[in-house]
Amino acid sequence: MSNVGIVSYGANIPRYRIKSSDIAIAWRKDPESIVNGLGIIEKSVPSLDQDVATISVEAARASLSRCDIDPQNIGAIYVGSESHPYAVKPTGTIVGEAIGATPNLMVADYEFACKAGTAAIQTCMALVISKMIKYGLAIGADTSQAAPGDALEYAASAGGAGFIIGEKNTIASINDTCSFTTDTPDFWRREGRKYPAHGGRFTGEPAYFKHITSCAKNLMERLDTKPDDYDYAIFHQPNGKFPVTVAKMLGFSYEQVKQGLLCPVIGNTYSGASMLGLASVLDVAKPGDRIFLTSYGSGAGSDSFDITVTNQIEKMPRDRAPSVAKMIEDKEYIDYATYAKFRDLLYWE
Repeated sequence: MSNVGIVSYGANIPRYRIKSSDIAIAWRKDPESIVNGLGIIEKSVPSLDQDVATISVEAARASLSRCDIDPQNIGAIYVGSESHPYAVKPTGTIVGEAIGATPNLMVADYEFACKAGTAAIQTCMALVISKMIKYGLAIGADTSQAAPGDALEYAASAGGAGFIIGEKNTIASINDTCSFTTDTPDFWRREGRKYPAHGGRFTGEPAYFKHITSCAKNLMERLDTKPDDYDYAIFHQPNGKFPVTVAKMLGFSYEQVKQGLLCPVIGNTYSGASMLGLASVLDVAKPGDRIFLTSYGSGAGSDSFDITVTNQIEKMPRDRAPSVAKMIEDKEYIDYATYAKFRDLLYWE
């Protein structure tokens, strides 16, 4: 895989939170059964002036603050999301202009449900390895949608992370990656529809668990590795229970998973979920640590990565940008009425 890897990273999580119990009470549901059933205590909520563009810009700026890269040397920006602010107008151009990377720049917006961000990493890797670009910026971010009263409302949240991919001064080498993809319609949103629909019982099997386990096993077989070879493991987290269950199915322990497990306290950030998990791990990682990551996107597919942290991470000024833990701690609770206003759940003529 050449010397390609992560040169820098940054994240952004909105500070507003709503408790799962407050959503449950608003819909006259049992709060305790909701929290215990989904494993989600609270979730992040974007304010009226936050969207995928602003979250992506903040994540990109954070990644640049931790390294000495001239933005003009970033040759490509790919933003993965299923809640881009425009149906026709790329988010990536906004990010490129905001960080000073334009105009000699390749840009595209990606969409593959919750794995669009990891697909962006793979694209940047290929462009760097082929020498078409020096650095690429891959972002996964969402302000995910959920219909009022739907089960998704307890999880759908907001946040994202960005990774600068290159070959020099990498803080983490990407040793290998692979994907597993099928046409499994477990979750979708048609053009013009505000809220997504989901296939209920299909979201676990044959969707989430089949794709993550298949993709993860394929990569470990190719590399002749086993779960014990890794210090950390990150899996897509649509709720607080699925990633822990799939980790156990594959042979990973809770200790390996817990650093990247953010869903219980910020909800499901969709395209940002596995990316934020990786950012959280890199916040505490040491040279030599080995990381296993598998994303999942409905529709359906998974991307797996084998990553090794390098000595360069000790030179990185990680404190130049807020850690994921600090952003999680910096929070302000809102009630359901304010949440409904922020998420545009109220209609009038």
